[in-house]
Amino acid sequence: MRSIETSIHIDARPARVWEVFSDFERYPDWNPFVASLDGRVALGERIAARLTPPGGKGMTFKPKVMAVEPERELRWLGHLFVPGLFDGEHQFLLEPIEGTGTRFVQREQFRGILVPLLLKMVGESTRDGFEAMNTALKLRVEAPEYR
Repeated sequence: MRSIETSIHIDARPARVWEVFSDFERYPDWNPFVASLDGRVALGERIAARLTPPGGKGMTFKPKVMAVEPERELRWLGHLFVPGLFDGEHQFLLEPIEGTGTRFVQREQFRGILVPLLLKMVGESTRDGFEAMNTALKLRVEAPEYR
């Protein structure tokens, strides 16, 4: 198993971060990595996620929602073609920081027989996409006009 993880400190409580993060209809307005997220985001449901990593080709896939805990976590599991080839479990975590801050974490764990080959090709752009989204979320949450 291989994984990618990024995080960022956001100067806002988890409730505020979740409010912006979970407003999926507005992703096209600010999110440079997850260009759109459609469907009912609930445990066991399939959603449609359009990912556009920097310098990479955009891709739409339909992962299954594995966890939804408001103000805490969203996690989904996606597959390339069929389960077991190249599976990615993507997790978004909101961790409270003493005071009024939140540590926003994105983590993806990869499994499958094609991981050694494909992760080398997509790993760097995926990490860049995580970091771009993290920064954009921080800017949006902390912007005075959105407080």
